[in-house]
Amino acid sequence: MPKTIRELADELGVSKQAIWQKIKRDASIDLRQFTSTKGNTVYVDVDGQKAIKAMFSNNSSTRYRQQKDDVDDNKKDAVDGQDEVKFLRNLVSEIQSEKKELHKLLDQQQRLALQDKQLLEEYKAEIKDLKALTMAPHDDGEKEVTSDKQSEPENSTPESQPKPKKWWRFGKS
Repeated sequence: MPKTIRELADELGVSKQAIWQKIKRDASIDLRQFTSTKGNTVYVDVDGQKAIKAMFSNNSSTRYRQQKDDVDDNKKDAVDGQDEVKFLRNLVSEIQSEKKELHKLLDQQQRLALQDKQLLEEYKAEIKDLKALTMAPHDDGEKEVTSDKQSEPENSTPESQPKPKKWWRFGKS
């Protein structure tokens, strides 16, 4: 049963142009012998189909090798992909462990800062206490002196108080 060049190309998995180029290159095939034309359509009879398939069968072994190489490359890519996935997983786990360490360090830094703040507050309170102590004895002494002076007249009797001497008496006697 005759087939068109398009049908033959689809069957072989090549383009129409590839079939025409193959026929033109190979001088052993007389195209007129295997083809018939109806309008603009070229039909190839069974013998022509066999001859064309034979021309492409040599290439089909090459194509098979290319497909096999492609499959091998895909396997290599898959292995490379698996290696890449392992690498990325390791990288992610390393990043996560570093993140945990950084969180610990940040926590420690915050604790130390809080301790420093507490110590600073304690030192400020101690300094205030020390200032109060150093100022208090000086103020207490003055207060005691004034309180003694005030307390004597209140506690003393009029008899025990010395009588003031008048100045005009000193000259007369």
